Amino acid sequence: MQVLLTKDVRKLGHVGDVVDVKAGFARNYLYPQRLAIEPSEANLKGIEEAKKSAALERAKRNQEFAKLAEKLKDFQLTIEAAANAEGTLYGSVGPAKVADSLRAHGFEVLGAHVMLDPPIRTLDTRQVTLEFTDEISTQIKVWVVREGEAQRDQSGESESESAES
Repeated sequence: MQVLLTKDVRKLGHVGDVVDVKAGFARNYLYPQRLAIEPSEANLKGIEEAKKSAALERAKRNQEFAKLAEKLKDFQLTIEAAANAEGTLYGSVGPAKVADSLRAHGFEVLGAHVMLDPPIRTLDTRQVTLEFTDEISTQIKVWVVREGEAQRDQSGESESESAES
């Protein structure tokens, strides 16, 4: 089934593109979300203005994402999490937690940008890919440490020094 996209749909196409999709995907997702319409002659002519403005907006957004990706290149993020003695987390660190931590450091990143599969479930260091668009992505290093260790490391005290105090 062919549909005319009225908005950019990641990994499918941009505004004004006529794409082939399965009927159920169009009927259950694209049409209700107003992401696509029937590709009639009138609709094709009517979408031209939206296509031009979307291209300008996409170019502006790509510039912003390219700057953000350059800032985040080789960035290291430390996330504190509760863990047992073996280093297994009581929960997990997923895309939303990574995005929240990045926003706390002043980077405008959404959970949808964080490609993390499977979630981090141990005290570990992992390379995490941030994918802003199909063309723009970067990697950061995420350190997952036990709660309380990040402050101790930053203050310069070792565990034995704080126990003696």
